[in-house]
Amino acid sequence: MSQSQQHTQTSAPSASTAQKWYQRVPDPMVLIFLILVAAYLMTFIVPAGEYQREMLDNGRTSVIPDSFRYLADVANLHVFDIFVAIPEGLIAASQYLFIVFIAGGLFHILQRTGALENAIGVAVHRVGAENSARSRNLIIVAGTFIYGFFGVAVGFENNIALVPIGVLIATAIGCSRLVGVTMAVGGIGIGFALSPINPYTVGVAQGIGELPTFSGWGLRTLMVVGCLATLSAFICRYVVHIDYRDDQPAELTKRLEDYTLTRRDLMTLGIFVAGLVIMLIGVFTRDWYINEIAGMFLLMAIVIGFANGLGANELVKQMMEGASTVTAGALVIGVAASIQVILKDAQIIDTIVHGLSGLVGDMPTALAAVAASIIQGIINLFVPSGSGQALVTMPILIPLADLIDMSRQLMITAFQVGDGLTNLIVPTSGGTLAMLALGRVSYAQWLRVIMPLMVLVYAMCWVALIAGYYLGY
Repeated sequence: MSQSQQHTQTSAPSASTAQKWYQRVPDPMVLIFLILVAAYLMTFIVPAGEYQREMLDNGRTSVIPDSFRYLADVANLHVFDIFVAIPEGLIAASQYLFIVFIAGGLFHILQRTGALENAIGVAVHRVGAENSARSRNLIIVAGTFIYGFFGVAVGFENNIALVPIGVLIATAIGCSRLVGVTMAVGGIGIGFALSPINPYTVGVAQGIGELPTFSGWGLRTLMVVGCLATLSAFICRYVVHIDYRDDQPAELTKRLEDYTLTRRDLMTLGIFVAGLVIMLIGVFTRDWYINEIAGMFLLMAIVIGFANGLGANELVKQMMEGASTVTAGALVIGVAASIQVILKDAQIIDTIVHGLSGLVGDMPTALAAVAASIIQGIINLFVPSGSGQALVTMPILIPLADLIDMSRQLMITAFQVGDGLTNLIVPTSGGTLAMLALGRVSYAQWLRVIMPLMVLVYAMCWVALIAGYYLGY
């Protein structure tokens, strides 16, 4: 037996072992079901409790500080409630399921027309990214910051439909769909989490804290720019080299030099861009959210289909095919929502918030800001709405900040860091799961890739919070 044969035989087991480790990563449904069971078991340990709430002038409810009380007459949940919670979670998360199905249909039709692929192919070919690692990295950096800008200015869930574009861009520069999803979801998530003008978290929290709206934007701007730069470097240095296995890899249909844009392509892209503009106008001027955005995507799909000569029957067929490709990811969203159903039925969410909030007051002030961000991240698992979390925790933490000589501005920034960044990893974030579904990247694979970045980003934000305290922010 030759030396090379011996080397092949001895190295084969390690490769097999590595492959088996990858295959042993639980399916997203298994991961989330295990968390659901853990949440159920928690209901026997954590006592039920609640804060009293009051109605504000804007129609929202706010927690009354120092009003927490334990509830003695709450019955334990039955084990069967675990399984009942799953269909209830599907119902509770229905708006996310519908936007995933509709957006899946929209982008399937766009893919069939070839307009989006042609535009990306022409752009990438002109830049020359297919032949140059430097040009490839330049496109990744530019794409990351563009998606980050959308996260800063538009929001989180409002950008769900833009994720498949990131996948196409990554494919055009010779990368896996994982690169495109990390660029899109990571950029949107970090942009939203650290946005200096986030009305859902910063706006609500500063209203409760009686601070000028979007004041203190300087530190948050430095944080979001620094973290987006870190994300860009992370993708270029790490994610592009991951051996990502996918049953349905994204592929371009022809060589980059063969791509051209026809008049029909330009018309299709014009309809798509016009639809996005109308959607943004609705978001900013008419308070549009998931249902209105989903309706806009449906209208865009119909207009684009008819403009490309599709009949009614063929249009429905294409929409159904597109929806079928994202079914697994959409169902994960509903199952994840069942976690909150269990916690809400057991009435332990307020108890968890009360216990975690009490930990902050026992620490040095500089570290209390870091601790507050960690605690808000934990709370985000149970209260995934940013504005909802602000209404629950800010009435408690704002007075606490006054007591421990921490500025309200710093406490709000700590809240924003903890609430926003954890949206990228917690299974109760319907928007993140919807984006992963459209990008066809599993939740388990996403966690494996994004966790090293989260360590870096959190460390940067914690340094910024500590520096902010000592600089009198």
